[in-house]
Amino acid sequence: MSEGNPVRPKGAAAYFGDEVRALRESLAMSQERFADELHFGQSQVSKVENGTVLASEAFARAIDVLAGTPGVYLRLRTKLAKRSGHPDWFAPYVVLEQQATMIRMFNPLLLPGLVQTRAYASEVLRGGRPVDLEALVAARLERQAILTREEWPVRLWLVINEAVLRAQVGDAETMREQLLRVRDLAETPRHRVQVVPAGRLNTVAASSFGLLSFREGSDVAHVDGFPRGYVLAESNDVEVASDAYDLIRALALPPGDTAELIDQILKGYDQ
Repeated sequence: MSEGNPVRPKGAAAYFGDEVRALRESLAMSQERFADELHFGQSQVSKVENGTVLASEAFARAIDVLAGTPGVYLRLRTKLAKRSGHPDWFAPYVVLEQQATMIRMFNPLLLPGLVQTRAYASEVLRGGRPVDLEALVAARLERQAILTREEWPVRLWLVINEAVLRAQVGDAETMREQLLRVRDLAETPRHRVQVVPAGRLNTVAASSFGLLSFREGSDVAHVDGFPRGYVLAESNDVEVASDAYDLIRALALPPGDTAELIDQILKGYDQ
């Protein structure tokens, strides 16, 4: 049986999901058989059809093979992803962010895009020498609206290494503004910000990853990577990520200590 249906988004994932469901029904296949033919898990097929995630390129290619439509579904998926204003590989994650009710993130090297100021984001993105820096910065800042929207604002639980707060990105004013932003989040009742102190070795995970929860349906995980990240929807993968997150959170200082630590670091930028 398919998993619980989340509130359907308006956009690329929902449109593509409708097309996939229509194809499956035209082939008179159950969701289970359809998943077997595609060589994907049934939970992944369910999430695609429900519009919970935008199908991966591999999923779209599998659809084309099954349907005998060379490149049709892959091209459709690519066009829909480009409409989001984000890189093609990142579009599925943005859809999930917009639907989430809670996001848990671990970031060992840099602050995540959801909490970056304009200046900090510009410095981070400039390092990749993009040709459309301003568009990338604007898209990143637009994502942050999920934290303050009137209906169902997302709850954020962020865990970072202390080095993230101490590594200077840009000039002193950029860091001062960014640290104050994180401090504000730490003091906002619905959010949590925890810091793994420098003296505690974290051997649980070396890369950034996150877990997203929804009003209905199962959690999913997102792992940052180079040159692209990826979404994990299978229950076993999500369970491993959730366990790792709990272990890292156990290493961190209590949420109530975060503002005080940031205040100490801010003193270095007041000289």
